Amino acid sequence: MDDRSADGDRLARYHDRRRFDATDEPCGENASPTGEPSFVIQIHDARRLHFDFRLEVDGVLKSWAVPRGPSTDPGDKRLAVPTEDHPLEYREYEGVIASGQYGAGPVIVWDRGTYRPLRAAGPGAFAAALDRGHASFWLNGQKLRGAFALTRFRDGRDGSAEAWLLVKKTGPGSTHARRGTPDPRRARSARTGRTLSQVDGADRADQVDQGVRERRMPDHGSSRVHRSEGNNHA
Repeated sequence: MDDRSADGDRLARYHDRRRFDATDEPCGENASPTGEPSFVIQIHDARRLHFDFRLEVDGVLKSWAVPRGPSTDPGDKRLAVPTEDHPLEYREYEGVIASGQYGAGPVIVWDRGTYRPLRAAGPGAFAAALDRGHASFWLNGQKLRGAFALTRFRDGRDGSAEAWLLVKKTGPGSTHARRGTPDPRRARSARTGRTLSQVDGADRADQVDQGVRERRMPDHGSSRVHRSEGNNHA
């Protein structure tokens, strides 16, 4: 899962895939690790609706796309496909990635919090566990709590895509015999309480309002049309 480029830039792939004059996603220059390592789970309605599971590791957010989302049922084994490392500022990102840009579509922060490694001890131990292909951790989120594990079952060296499983461990936070993952289109943001459609609708309204302002003041248009925050009533 090493996402370093030849010059050691952990965010090289993240930067290469984005035009920061056209997206309001963070470019990764301002955040630094503080206290316990953090995690965030975002719901992203891009080409395919999915959850993004991100763990703070070594100053970046290690990221996996989880098509069906994390489950609180230990019997559910959820496919998790690694994606590029993201900057720590992405923990707060909620908004609409502009049409024509990589990952275009609305994003909400479904859950967030801190985590602690299980079994892996000492500086670099958790990152080393991920490199070996198995890591266990305890989530302290606003919605998810308890022990989870990520296990790599395909390393991609044969030309196939690298793939992992995300599984809830039995114990606190587990559920059985009922839905372990929310309906992503009805789920609400842990930051703002909004759904995907509400985030998307607010962005469209902003574009209409800006278009009206630009028609009234043609010499004072703004180059930014997307915003990353709504009214915070979380």
